[in-house]
Amino acid sequence: MKKIAILTGAGMSVESGLSTFRGGGGLWDEYPVEQVATPEGFAADPALVLEFYNKRRRQLLDVQPNEGHRLVAALEKANNVTVITQNVDDLHERAGSTNVIHLHGELMKVCSSRSPYDARMVQTLTPDNLDIHIGDKAVDGSQLRPFIVWFGEAVPMMDAAVAAMHNIDMFIIIGTSLNVYPAAGLLNYVPHGVPVYLIDPNEVSVGSNMRSVTAIRKGASEGMREIMEKYIR
Repeated sequence: MKKIAILTGAGMSVESGLSTFRGGGGLWDEYPVEQVATPEGFAADPALVLEFYNKRRRQLLDVQPNEGHRLVAALEKANNVTVITQNVDDLHERAGSTNVIHLHGELMKVCSSRSPYDARMVQTLTPDNLDIHIGDKAVDGSQLRPFIVWFGEAVPMMDAAVAAMHNIDMFIIIGTSLNVYPAAGLLNYVPHGVPVYLIDPNEVSVGSNMRSVTAIRKGASEGMREIMEKYIR
């Protein structure tokens, strides 16, 4: 049984029909990041921010995990797999992955605007109760906000992600530009001699610290098929 860590980004969910945030046609082209993904933006116009994430949740209900998600989940049949994702969707879980670390939060959850990472204040929304409005309160009486790690906020699950890199036998990176820190810094925790596979149709710079990265210039599903056929024994 191999211990495998997998880092996924927005490119993992593109084949399911979810928009990326970066790149041409990404969500940041439509909504300035400062308005909808910062504490300052929420303070300035909470109604706009709440509706932005309400729309994202409605979109999420209309999509399904793709083959890439399902192949990642299938690795669990004979391996110890941890998925570390920059995505806020729940497609890994819906595909069957059971050990998922969400670095940037979870779209289907909301929390206290006073204490965003107090687990006692986190609520999971249901398909028939997706929208959050001004006046909806957390247990502590504060306005509910998306359970999302916004720009300028700490990444509370980063320690768990680093711990998951300990003694791994393989590291797979899927659909991320490796431009967002601290997630991109997980490369620094890959043990010496451990193979690294990077699945992305675009060229991705991994910096000078990695001596050997096998680049698979394909989408998530096609790339995972190659991983399963060539590198999983």
